[in-house]
Amino acid sequence: MTNIDSLLRADLRGKTPYGAPQLDVEVALNTNENAYALPDTVAEAIQRHVAEVVGGLNRYPDRDAVDLRRDLAAYLGHDLSVDNVWAANGSNEILQQLLQAFGGPGRTALGFTPSYSMHPIIASSTGTQWADGLREADFGLSAEHVRAAIAEHDPDVVFLCSPNNPTGTALDAEVIVAAVEACRGMVIVDEAYAEFAREPENTAVRLLVDHQRLVVTRTMSKAFGLAGARLGYLAAHPDVISALLLVRLPYHLSSLTQAAARGALTGTKQLLATVDEIRIQRDRIVATIRAQGLPVADSDANFVLFGGMADAPAVWQKLLDRGVLIRDNGLPGWLRVTAGTQSETTAFLAALQAVQTVNPELFDHTSSTKEST
Repeated sequence: MTNIDSLLRADLRGKTPYGAPQLDVEVALNTNENAYALPDTVAEAIQRHVAEVVGGLNRYPDRDAVDLRRDLAAYLGHDLSVDNVWAANGSNEILQQLLQAFGGPGRTALGFTPSYSMHPIIASSTGTQWADGLREADFGLSAEHVRAAIAEHDPDVVFLCSPNNPTGTALDAEVIVAAVEACRGMVIVDEAYAEFAREPENTAVRLLVDHQRLVVTRTMSKAFGLAGARLGYLAAHPDVISALLLVRLPYHLSSLTQAAARGALTGTKQLLATVDEIRIQRDRIVATIRAQGLPVADSDANFVLFGGMADAPAVWQKLLDRGVLIRDNGLPGWLRVTAGTQSETTAFLAALQAVQTVNPELFDHTSSTKEST
């Protein structure tokens, strides 16, 4: 009998698929979902939009999702038009299409870890070589650091993440501009958590007008609370969108997905009202954990990275034993927690305090207490 593994691409053998635990727990704060359910008015708007297309499901959807892209352009502002926006099934498909078009065999993508773990995975799946420029000791990223990494690796694609996952740290515009100026290829700024930033107006979208090789990716999974709908999108020069048409699968975005996203966009104000509540809980987590003597990365996202643990996996398990699921990203001594509702945040903080009290040996209070900025 043929060994399937022997037929697999050599660069994929031995690798494990991406995945976060999906466990039935009382408090799930591990995947950076929006903790708030859709408001009834928004849910009803989505239902109306979906109902309008159900009768035509025997026909293929608009393969270029023109109406949805127009709505997304209006949401982003900055004088963008439908020609500046592209949409797909989640931002991961957006990233995949970008690497299919601008990466691939014989080409290199550069990232700065710790960052979004799907960047190197998608690079690998498209046959793109991955280079790691690493982040600085405080999880920050300076223009000088980025320029040096680009000079060393000469990448075809550069990934920046702002706010960065899993650290939550945001980038200054000068870092993004430095990357575009230093790189001969494409620069992709992953802004999945942009709406949660302390200064959301500093989005890289405002830099697009002057930089043709810059791409800004977004999602409706986080601030819009549509993780189950799978809708990601990007903003870029129209020539970038034209290039993606060469690699996108025909009719890749279903009529139902397009309708659901358009319905949600009619309730933008109601949906984004939860962002302020989540920011409050995020800042509460940061302040409380720091008061407990643990290092915490300054976060502009809807999650918090905290450290000071001698055995982070053991702390993760102790929290799970108390009904609280957070994320172990594999960063030694650090764990990440999503900012949830007030009650979920209270449950997490109480569980963490209990673990510190009962199992002080799992924490290393003599470790560095530097705060990331």
